[in-house]
Amino acid sequence: MKLQHILQKCLEDWKNISKLDFCLLDEENNVYVSTCEKKLPAAERLSDFRLSSALCLSNTSCSFYKIKENEQILYILLVWGSSDAAPTIGELAVCQIESLITAYAEKNDKNTFMQNILLGRYPEMEMFNRAKKLHISTSAPRAVFLVETRQHKDENALATIRNIFSARTKDFITAIDDSGIIIIRELQSTENISDLEDTAFMLVDMLNTEAMTSAWVSYSNIAGDIKQLSNAYKEARTALEVGKIFYADKNVFGYSRLGIGRLIYQLPVDICEMFIQEIFKNETLDSIDEETLNIIRTFFENNLNLSETSRQLYVHRNTLVYRFEKLQKKFGLDLRTFEDALTFKISMMVVDYIHYSRKH
Repeated sequence: MKLQHILQKCLEDWKNISKLDFCLLDEENNVYVSTCEKKLPAAERLSDFRLSSALCLSNTSCSFYKIKENEQILYILLVWGSSDAAPTIGELAVCQIESLITAYAEKNDKNTFMQNILLGRYPEMEMFNRAKKLHISTSAPRAVFLVETRQHKDENALATIRNIFSARTKDFITAIDDSGIIIIRELQSTENISDLEDTAFMLVDMLNTEAMTSAWVSYSNIAGDIKQLSNAYKEARTALEVGKIFYADKNVFGYSRLGIGRLIYQLPVDICEMFIQEIFKNETLDSIDEETLNIIRTFFENNLNLSETSRQLYVHRNTLVYRFEKLQKKFGLDLRTFEDALTFKISMMVVDYIHYSRKH
């Protein structure tokens, strides 16, 4: 929530309690937030008050208060009312407003600090000193989650995630660019990679049911201390990218569970193109129709079991044998044998990677 909205709600609460009207003026005496549309005091009078040493000024109908931070005047609070309690209410409102501004600034400082850590912008000593000033533990184990929704800048998704982690005051929810929502989660000593996976699946389910949006969620390995968070963020980003390229049927990607996809992702594209040329010569996987691709995927999912694939797809076993023999004639690979099936599976992943690289 923006500071302006926070302060607006604060003044409205004070109005409901005291039955007085309130207004905050910015440095140029423009209305920042207000509970009424009353005429403002003369600009000269406001200017004189700013230059004076007084913290408050009252007359029969209106009181002026300085809202300060680090000895600088941020706002002028106006309180309209002539009751005996008006000055006291004004002073209490000033205390709350200054506390809200300080808390908001501290929260933003922590958020910026964490963003800079993820980007690796601090020398180690400066990082530890800043963390100490902001009361952030440097030795707590943490993990980085990266959430990307199908919709660009999905505000409902962000609100849902903030609500999920609202009780966890030591977690951070932030963003560095438009690539997604970042969650830095502080872990208990007993939590492990399986717990991170459970959290990722929970996020996918909650976003689907609460925010009505589909999302991908990736997560890093566990960072043992604060200086490892930069690497953890890189791991989460890599996991998301690799997962979307090679495991399009999934929504959750753990860096430690990327399998052969991570290996292919690190290969130069020209090496991948040489591999495809070597395997398929003048043929291409793009020539395979979607129905045949579905048969191949199901066959692989069932560990090359023809009978089980036939049962799941409601296709006669002999029809599958005929399809595979046609593929063998075309590509020179018999998918019913382990070695050729492995070559074909890797080739499909390499082709996906080549297409992704060309597109991006």
